[in-house]
Amino acid sequence: AVLTEARGRVLLITLNRPDQMNAVNTDLAQGLVAAVAQLDGTPEFTAGVLTGAGRGFCAGMDLKAFAAGGPPQGFNEFLENGARKPLIAAVEGFALAGGLEVALTCDLIVAAEGVKLGIPEVGVGLFAAGGALLRLPSRVPYAVAMEMALTADPITAERGLDYGLVSRITPKGGAVDGALELAERIARKPP
Repeated sequence: AVLTEARGRVLLITLNRPDQMNAVNTDLAQGLVAAVAQLDGTPEFTAGVLTGAGRGFCAGMDLKAFAAGGPPQGFNEFLENGARKPLIAAVEGFALAGGLEVALTCDLIVAAEGVKLGIPEVGVGLFAAGGALLRLPSRVPYAVAMEMALTADPITAERGLDYGLVSRITPKGGAVDGALELAERIARKPP
């Protein structure tokens, strides 16, 4: 459910459930925790890039898996602790619900043009319990965070750049390359 690839001093981590829009189940959660442990525990890696396979970054919780077995084991561990080394989210298509919470756990977000970023949980009678309600107000103005939380309306990557949520915008299909370029710049610095 999660692939890793060494790119010099950068570890590329890919959420790999494209048919399920990289929705988080236990396999993906545990794979993500293992990949971050690999990043943090390998001295040769200085930074990481986290992306999603297919048409989007991550759609959040796999609600079918959640209904069948409860919250995915390991997911909260990543959301609470993140990585000790710099981790950059490379977002294509969308980062919604828990997917935005995963991106917010990263240190930087590089997003492709037109990406949708949001916490739509309130639209289905839930709340963003994975940290977005705490992290989002420190990354965007309070009124924007409240509007996103209360209306379930996403913002675009372009608006996210204006607010400082997104550090770079790339052409569609270029988020991973943009994030890798940024990670390589970081990796050239002393650890």
